[in-house]
Amino acid sequence: MELMTLRVMATVVSLLVFLGILAWAYATPQRRRFEQDAQIPFREDHEEDQ
Repeated sequence: MELMTLRVMATVVSLLVFLGILAWAYATPQRRRFEQDAQIPFREDHEEDQ
């Protein structure tokens, strides 16, 4: 195989992995969990006030 062919294959595989991760992250169950987790810093923690 030529070096250019290997580079193209690596680029295509990397793109597919990236798109797979993106699809997983934006899937409905994941999105709900991530939205809840994103609010953690803004929750008031009354235990620290004591």
